[in-house]
Amino acid sequence: MAFFAFDHVHLRSANPLKTAQWYHRMFGARILETPQAGGTNRVDLDFGNLMVFIQGPLPAGEEAQGLKAPHYGLDHFGVRVENLERAIAELKSKGAEFVSDLRTLPNGVKISFVRGPEDVRIEVLERPWGASAFLPS
Repeated sequence: MAFFAFDHVHLRSANPLKTAQWYHRMFGARILETPQAGGTNRVDLDFGNLMVFIQGPLPAGEEAQGLKAPHYGLDHFGVRVENLERAIAELKSKGAEFVSDLRTLPNGVKISFVRGPEDVRIEVLERPWGASAFLPS
């Protein structure tokens, strides 16, 4: 069986630099610019060793790798913190909009969701030591 390793998240935005600046301000992600074919730059983020690529929207009717505009697909991505209550307070002080209250799942994981640019939801979570990422069936 092939070995698969997570590589990146790719977002579309009406304003990639403004979106990247929001992730930098809220989460401390490092902003990079990556030259692309055709002489354009893509705005990339080093988000705690996870690469997040941000590009503008596909032009209406244009296809990219089989996708037609508008393109939908990403529900949310998650970022882990050591202390969720402290992280929520810090994010709120920076103006983050939370779309759900903090709740604790049956496996002890605490979660809450922030609304990011382009309506991307970011799950902010705290895992107690040893908690499984999955609930038992």
